[in-house]
Parts: sequence; C-alpha cells; structure tokens
Amino acid sequence: MHDNDISVLLENIVAALTTRGLMLTTAESCTGGGVAQALTAVPGSSRWFERGFVTYSNRSKEEMLGVPEGLLQQYGAVSEQVVCAMAEGALRHSHAQVSLAISGIAGPGGGVPGKPVGTVWLAWAALGQRTRCRCEHFHGDREQIRHQAVVASLQGVQDVLVDGP
Repeated sequence: MHDNDISVLLENIVAALTTRGLMLTTAESCTGGGVAQALTAVPGSSRWFERGFVTYSNRSKEEMLGVPEGLLQQYGAVSEQVVCAMAEGALRHSHAQVSLAISGIAGPGGGVPGKPVGTVWLAWAALGQRTRCRCEHFHGDREQIRHQAVVASLQGVQDVLVDGP
C-alpha cells in the first residue's frame, strides 16, 4: 500500500469519526506507536484522537490496559485473547468510543513454533459492538512488517466505522 492509499484511509477515518463525534484510542505493541504517529500526523487530530497506549511489555499491558496476567501466561502476548483484551482495555482506560490494538512479532527474531516472525494479531473495539479480532501473517523485514500492521489496523478501523458503532 502506498502513502497516498494510507492518506485515503486516514481521510475516511477522520470523516467518519468527526461526523459521528467519536474519539479513537490505540493500544500498540509491535508497532511501537506507529499507528498513533500516522493518526497524529493529520492536522486537527486532537478533535478525534483521544490517546495512544504503547504497551510493549506484558507488565505494561496489565498495568495500563488491565489485561489479565492469566491471559498473558496462558496464551502469550501475541494471541487473539490478549489483543482483544488490549482493545477492550484501551476503551475502559480512555474516553474514546473506538479502539484498535496490535500485538505481534515484527522480527528479525522472536518467532516461535506456531507464531513465526510476521504473525500479528489485530483487534478493534467500539462501544455497542462486539470486539473484532484477526490474525495476519505479514512478510518482509521488521520495518515492512510494522508498516503492514499499521495499514491493516487502519483498514480495520475504517471497517468498524462503516458498520457504525
């Protein structure tokens, strides 16, 4: 996806959030704030971007988002259960109505059997909707995997807003 494609995604997201008077929050792990950076690059983003959580360690996921320690121990940080809890926790710990969460293995190391480098779990939560989660398997180097995760997360936000909270 090219930068102008990301610009179109951002335009659609901004228009939907602004029209509905909604705020967005992010909970990022492997992208390290990359989504928040893309969102806040848009002038006037303080009208619709509430806050971003960068929760790289398991402890930060527990402390900042309320992810249960048991989920992290049982499933690991890169799992459907944890990323859904991250998205829901971001809503609980902010004033936003829509959230996204990302947890993955960007590489070059860190892959394990069943969770190779490029495995990224994404989740989106919105008040009044069920939390949506999906797993992606991105390819490339660390920067490429992180970029693909940012784009996929923004596409998911757009999808949530099209269905409407």
